[in-house]
Amino acid sequence: MLIIHLGAMGSVVRSSALLRKIKSEDSSSFVIWLTSSSVKSILEGHSAIDRLITLDFEGLLKLKNYFFDRVFVVDKSQEAVGVLGFLKYNELYGFVANPKNGAILPASKESEEIWELGIDNHKKFFVNKKSELQLIFESFGFTYQREDYWIELTSSEIKSSKLRKEAWLKMNHKKIILGINTGCSHIIPYKKLTVEKHLDLIKEISQNFPYLQIVLLGGREDLERNNAIKNSIKDVIQSDNLSGLRDGMISVNACDIVISGDSLGMHLGIAFKKFTIAWFGPTCEQEIDLFDLGVKIKTTLDCAPCWKRSCSQEKMCYDHVELEHFIKAVEKGISFFEPTRDRLLESNI
Repeated sequence: MLIIHLGAMGSVVRSSALLRKIKSEDSSSFVIWLTSSSVKSILEGHSAIDRLITLDFEGLLKLKNYFFDRVFVVDKSQEAVGVLGFLKYNELYGFVANPKNGAILPASKESEEIWELGIDNHKKFFVNKKSELQLIFESFGFTYQREDYWIELTSSEIKSSKLRKEAWLKMNHKKIILGINTGCSHIIPYKKLTVEKHLDLIKEISQNFPYLQIVLLGGREDLERNNAIKNSIKDVIQSDNLSGLRDGMISVNACDIVISGDSLGMHLGIAFKKFTIAWFGPTCEQEIDLFDLGVKIKTTLDCAPCWKRSCSQEKMCYDHVELEHFIKAVEKGISFFEPTRDRLLESNI
């Protein structure tokens, strides 16, 4: 069978839960995952993926060698559905394109609900109560039983996580690692707090929980932001922003608690079973399942959610997220975590 999911990164991490369902129904199933080159490293070496193929000319040639029992198209994009013209398959789930105008359409009756949410903001924002994972599973004809994410680290990466955590704890003689993912995708830039808001948050956390070691998480695009925060608060540790996605995954796995907007950092926190504190502004909190291992914090702004890529509001989503809610969430995370402080980092598998 073939899974077509090209991006975004956080969404691909979430869709890894499909592998649990597929393998639970047929452990011998041969699974090919088609994705984009920018996302490929997240899934490399996964034990449940038999072939990981990137969307390029060579990748399309490789796909022509197979006949697929089932094809699952996760992305609602012309690139993803355009691949179907190169394939031989029996059953199709997810999305197709209207051959007359290229419009994305549901491939089957099961996919109609998730498709409708993409064109009806009222249903998406206020009526729907299902998580995105449940919607995806049901659109593919699966019964959703809260299968969680399935992202794997190699044995050497797990070892690196342990060593990194030990080094971070020793730096300032702390007890628990709290990672703050400071950035998000450029597509919806309002899913991250401002530098100033991060500074206020870190100061509040440090005053209330002096035994926590705060680590700044993020990618290359977050380097300037993290430098500004680090230069203002010396006891904060800045993780490596320049060593690539897999190294960033190691850093997230070295944390005990993760604070993040609705972004890749949040999804990795969920995947690695960290106590995840996720704040939501322009996006829909009901679409995310923390699997009883975290807290959601919502903006109080009336116009949220909106999913807008640009905004002219004088006061933004992040201006209406209360710091006291973060403090209460961190306290809950600590109370959850402390009885099992010595659990192994391998729990992410």
